[in-house]
Amino acid sequence: MTHQEPKVAIIDPNTLATLGLRQLLQGVMPMLTIDTFGSMAELTANHPEQYIHYFVAMNIVLENRAFFLQNRRKTIVLTLSLDSSKQLSEFHCVCINVPEKELVRSMLALLQMGHHGGNAMQPVAGRQQQKVLSDREAEVMTLIVQGLINKEIADRLCISLSTVVTHRKNIMEKLGIRSVSALTIYAVMNGYVDINKI
Repeated sequence: MTHQEPKVAIIDPNTLATLGLRQLLQGVMPMLTIDTFGSMAELTANHPEQYIHYFVAMNIVLENRAFFLQNRRKTIVLTLSLDSSKQLSEFHCVCINVPEKELVRSMLALLQMGHHGGNAMQPVAGRQQQKVLSDREAEVMTLIVQGLINKEIADRLCISLSTVVTHRKNIMEKLGIRSVSALTIYAVMNGYVDINKI
């Protein structure tokens, strides 16, 4: 018997938003299979019961309220407003109209809130067992995800600016990561930094 990865559905007619959210979710929760749908009809034609979560555009939730109320615990509404009076109080809402760093933080907070009685999903398998980064690289990574620029990192660690740049390059190559957002996700998922410090 093969182990099947948990599945998440994104239901949003905005293709660009869907692709961006899919990439972000794959970074935050790499253990998931993520399927995208442009409409409710596409979701219902593809066994909606198989998904552990639905990330859904607000207009689709409003048009299909009965379905999503039945699946309230699995539904995360994608909203454009941080104003709680403009969000659906029956559902967990995530504002997608924020800077990338804030959106990553929201997704990580959602992940840390947990699933099935408060147990958060497990970190990326294998990475925490083997030491990928040197101690100095881990220090540099932690400071990067906390928002420090190269000069501030150099001053904090009493190393040269070129050494920081080299460490930064090595970290990205070793982890196969190309953005600070993805690095932030890796650092939080693997316990290098607390979500409250980013």
